[in-house]
Formats: sequence, structure tokens, C-alpha cells
Amino acid sequence: MSRGINRLSQYLGRSAQVLRDSTSRILRMQGADEPTRAPLTLLTFNSRDDISRIVTGCDADIGGTSSVHFDLDESTATQGTNEKSSLTYLGRPTGKFWGEMSLAVREGMQGKIRGGYAGFRSKPRPSLFGEVTDDVSRHQYLALRVRAAGHPRTRNSYYVNLQTDGPIQSDLWQHRLFFNRDDGGWEDVFIPFDRFVLTNTGEISETQIEMFRERIRTIGISLLGGNSGVEGPFELGIDSIRAVNEEDVSVEPKAELTEGTPWERPLV
Repeated sequence: MSRGINRLSQYLGRSAQVLRDSTSRILRMQGADEPTRAPLTLLTFNSRDDISRIVTGCDADIGGTSSVHFDLDESTATQGTNEKSSLTYLGRPTGKFWGEMSLAVREGMQGKIRGGYAGFRSKPRPSLFGEVTDDVSRHQYLALRVRAAGHPRTRNSYYVNLQTDGPIQSDLWQHRLFFNRDDGGWEDVFIPFDRFVLTNTGEISETQIEMFRERIRTIGISLLGGNSGVEGPFELGIDSIRAVNEEDVSVEPKAELTEGTPWERPLV
């Protein structure tokens, strides 16, 4: 009951925000202004309300044996005295994506599916005025404040996924998530929007088109152990996701074309 009330409250809140934003733009004649280059916050992970806007999934949903969780980590709000706490301290709670990556599948599913997947994404945002999306067409980079923890062998198998408001719901724009630190500390990672690759049902699309950046529907991160034969405990801390421009980039982006995510298709 309370969960249903919360969803209704979020729905009405989004509808009211769309109305306020639209009215404000009209009153300020915003369309005549010079496009802003200021950073645009897309997602934060600092409260229980933020976490409630996230959905998770893993191969266990279709017969695998991995596990996945997404929690509010309040330990990052407290300054500790040991070395680990000094690395994880951020002065506020943050999101924690964690679980166990396993390549095994349940009895009877051998040869039918592949194990080795866990992920999360933001929930779609319906409102009385249609679905709420984000316009990042005036920004060049996706910026993520994250920290890589868990077993070291799991840290090279993360991917960032963007879903636009296009006609094919299974289309995902994808890029590897590269980390510069290996000590579990916080860092900012920057990915150029034009380096994302279009995939569909886990395969790179033969026809690559320009991303419809005017309407970003959902943002997520997946761990693909099945691609690289990686198993073990994983953990990713995440504070925020923003859209920024070149003047806001503090670390040189790393780039590498994705090979797709073929774990998503049942094996035949």
C-alpha cells in the first residue's frame, strides 16, 4: 500500500514539475536565450528517495545464479580513522551497486542461457504530460562520480547504458566504464556522448546512427562477467551522473569500442 502511494506521489510530483518548468520557460522566453553550457545533473544517489527511482536485474531473473542489490550506503557520509574510510568518505550517503557475479546457471537451463550479468538503471518517469526525459544535446560528455570496489577482477567488466526515447525499446547506447583508480577511492569518469555505440538485444547494430540526445529516457550500468569469464563479489559506489562540457572535464576520457553484450540473447 505504502509503495503504491509513493509511486503516485512521485507521478504527481513529476507532473507538477513539468508544469512548473514549462510555465517558467514561457514566462522567461527561454527559447530566445543562449544555450547554457552549465553542468546538468541527471541522477543523484544520496537519499532513499533517489534509490527508490532505481531498478535492478541480473541473470537470476532468467535462470542464472548471480545476485544483485542497490542500497543507500550511509558509511560514505561519516569520516572514519582508517585508510579505507578515508578513501570512501564523501560527506554524504551514496549508492552502492553490489552482489555476486556467477557464470553458473540453474539445473535445466544449461545450454539455454548464459550466466554472468547484473545491472541497474533509472526507472522511466511517466507524468500527466507524457514521459519525462533529459535533453543533453548541449553537452559533450557524460560524467560519473564512482568508486570501484569488490574483487579486482570484476572491475574491467562494467558498461554504461543509455536508452533514448526512440521507436525501438530494445536499443541501448553503450560504452565501457573505465576506472583510473585501483584503490577503491572516488573518481570522476568522463565519457564523450559521441563514443557510445548503438546496440540491440546485446549485439552491436549494423547500422550506427546518431544518438537522439534530446530525449534520454533511462541511464544504467551493467556488469558483464559472461563476456570475460569473470566471477566473484562486485561492488560499485556511485554518487551522481551529470552531463558536462569540455571545460568541466578534469580527467582525460578513455575510449574503446564495445563488443556488445551477447549474454542478453538466449543461446539457441
